[in-house]
Amino acid sequence: MCEEKRLRIAIQKSGRLSEKSLGIIRSCGIDFQTDERVLRSSASNFPLDFIFVRDDDIPTYVYDNVADIGIVGRNELDESGYALDVVRDLGFASCRLSIAVPVDFTYTSLKCLEGRRIATSYPRILSSILEKNGVSASLVTVSGSVEITPAIGIADCICDLVSTGTTLKMNGLREVEEIYRTSAVMIARKDFGCEIEKKSILDRLLVRMDTVNNAKKKKYVLFNLPSVKLDEAARIIGGMKSPTVTPLLDKDWVSVQSVVSEDRFWSVFEDLRNLGAEGILVMPIEKMSD
Repeated sequence: MCEEKRLRIAIQKSGRLSEKSLGIIRSCGIDFQTDERVLRSSASNFPLDFIFVRDDDIPTYVYDNVADIGIVGRNELDESGYALDVVRDLGFASCRLSIAVPVDFTYTSLKCLEGRRIATSYPRILSSILEKNGVSASLVTVSGSVEITPAIGIADCICDLVSTGTTLKMNGLREVEEIYRTSAVMIARKDFGCEIEKKSILDRLLVRMDTVNNAKKKKYVLFNLPSVKLDEAARIIGGMKSPTVTPLLDKDWVSVQSVVSEDRFWSVFEDLRNLGAEGILVMPIEKMSD
């Protein structure tokens, strides 16, 4: 018998990106075990094998065909320089790459960095941006603790990933300019589509992930409404082809069920109340396909 084809995915072995990546895969109904001491694992109910590595090694593992796909920050992909495909922008683990300077540094634009020493873990991304802006600077490449370099005289300022900015303040720095945005992406080799069986597994995985992500952006709404206001309510709700309408014992009233986008929910809620809707019930949605 032919051995079952399985999809190999590279995941960061620890940290926020790892937790988010494994969380969304688990929410797809895929069962697997993880242990920080174990660097490989396999799903028991889906043809998916996990390889747990450093995040900056993931593009290399995918490029070298050690893994079929990977979930990594877009910054690590761009910094690697590998020509890989972004299969999905997953949207989570978002942060920004910013210039930060000592509090007494006078900064007005990137031009202020001309001739300066800039410490960063992302020299490829930073040098590209500086070149586009006609700025010549000396880059000091460090693999960690970038924030301390100005204080110990290694650099004049830094370029690093920023989430809240708390670490910068603790080290006497202030964020002055965002130059790049990043979030988690799923990557694959450009020729991956030629592997028909594994491409089919990936397509199944993406359908599940899309279904989970779609549900996070929606709310299920149920309410009672005077039947004469039904057309107005349908216009307010929008989005779906048609709400579900159920007659009530009181013939002048109906029960309406529909799905509303998260970003529109409160305005829809207020408009429905003003229209005369009663007993508005709002529920989260666990899974939802387009």
